[in-house]
Amino acid sequence: MAPEDAGMRYLSVAYAVRKAVDDHMTAGGLSLARTKVLQVLDRAGPLSQAALASELGFAARSVSQAVEALEHEGLVKREPHPDDRRARLVLLTAEGSAALAAGTAAGERVLRQIFGGLDQKDLANLHGLLDSVEKSVAQAARTPPGSRPRGR
Repeated sequence: MAPEDAGMRYLSVAYAVRKAVDDHMTAGGLSLARTKVLQVLDRAGPLSQAALASELGFAARSVSQAVEALEHEGLVKREPHPDDRRARLVLLTAEGSAALAAGTAAGERVLRQIFGGLDQKDLANLHGLLDSVEKSVAQAARTPPGSRPRGR
């Protein structure tokens, strides 16, 4: 099998896993993307929207829209920043913490269902393969787009 064929197969399987996780989490009331916002707030505490966008690696506009929707549902609230009158802090509410716990549990359940059929040896092999892919991704990220990889 050619590396690009393996890569396309990986992308297809990764998309299917992500979709299954997102579908189960959304059925529980919280999408995977929205869960990530709440996870950052749970881990880091109150953040400005700019800091939240930076933590997530998202555009500020995307985070602003997500925060508005989460605030409308009572999962986060925005308060004035104590040191910067122009900024507002985003805080996780008690309802947000409960939704995060439920969404995380739904995601974990489907991941156990997907990967639970693998024995420990297969899980360890998969972990090692994913480490290798992750290193290759980091290498590719350092290679300018359009340039040819060495050895070809």
